[in-house]
Amino acid sequence: MSPLDSPRVRIGVGIAVLALVGAGLWFWLTAARESTDDAQVDAHVTQMAARVGGTITKINVDDNQVIEAGAVLVELDPRDYQVALDKARAELADAEANAVAARSNVPITSTTAASNVTTARGAVVQASSGVAAAEKEVEAARARLLTAQARLREAEANATKASRDVERLRGLLAKDEVSQQQFDATAAAAEAQRATADSSRSQIVEAEAGVRVAESKLAQARAGEQQAHAELQTAETAPSQIAATKAHAASAEARTEQARANLAQAELNLQYTVVKAPIRGVVSKKGINVGQVVQTGQPLVAVVQLDDVWVTANYKETQLRNMRPGQRATADVDALGRDFTGKVDSIAGATGARFSLLPPENATGNFVKVVQRVPVKIVLDPGQDPQHLLRPGMSVTATVRTK
Repeated sequence: MSPLDSPRVRIGVGIAVLALVGAGLWFWLTAARESTDDAQVDAHVTQMAARVGGTITKINVDDNQVIEAGAVLVELDPRDYQVALDKARAELADAEANAVAARSNVPITSTTAASNVTTARGAVVQASSGVAAAEKEVEAARARLLTAQARLREAEANATKASRDVERLRGLLAKDEVSQQQFDATAAAAEAQRATADSSRSQIVEAEAGVRVAESKLAQARAGEQQAHAELQTAETAPSQIAATKAHAASAEARTEQARANLAQAELNLQYTVVKAPIRGVVSKKGINVGQVVQTGQPLVAVVQLDDVWVTANYKETQLRNMRPGQRATADVDALGRDFTGKVDSIAGATGARFSLLPPENATGNFVKVVQRVPVKIVLDPGQDPQHLLRPGMSVTATVRTK
């Protein structure tokens, strides 16, 4: 009889085989998995804050209340912002009216400037013609004066000669060497020459007056010409005037855009007096009351989004050797006493200690090696928590199958 045929030997061999199989299975299970109880449920927690300051007039939610996206959470007193909105609308209307007036001034200024230039150029031509005519008139008056002066000299010379002839004939008449008739004729001729000289003097006075009048007209014509040139220079600044008008119109347009932006901001501020939930979730951490005055950016309530939860597992750095995104994982939630399945989504870019308020600093030389933990995000398979029993912060034992 062979020893192997003994029942005791067979039982011993069976026990040994089972022990080996169990040891192999245990080794395979433990070697291909990494577990940690330093894990918890995470979710998006949105802190709802006031975008404008004001007095709370109504609170529409309570702690732990489930709300839908778009639900009104808190209402602030809107009266101040309504007044600001009305003021912004009035300022926009005023700015738009000024912009319309400024735009209408551009073609008016262009047309007026062009007309002024044409008129000024015509006035310059007319003034130049007037100056030329006045200069000719002065020349003619001066010529008449010269002619009258020449005639006066001639008349005075003739009158002097005639006077001398009378004096000479007077002596001859006394001696009866000439007749009385001849003497009377000579005396009459001398008297005529004196009259002619007096007439020439009157003509000189008139000619001098004419010269003065002509010179006065010439001075006036030259003054008018200078004024016409000055007006032309002023009119020729039309491009600058048009540019200034266009700049004023552009400035009015800019003020209109500014007023329109102020109106849009006033409308937004009025809308911000109603605080709405951006997501579906559960209201938490409500620390406000009706009548409370809140400031811009002050937290009002927190909204926890339970439709999208995940597990953050803090693994030791020595456990990450074979861990990769996409590996299957399980999460045993202590509060629920059940497992949830999922997969590794990502591994954090640094250890948890690096993100702490006071990161470790070992530059002093007293270094003690401490095993660090790295957060690993595990996303759960959908449809496992239809009643939304998972809450952020719940303790979890996370296990990742690394092979």
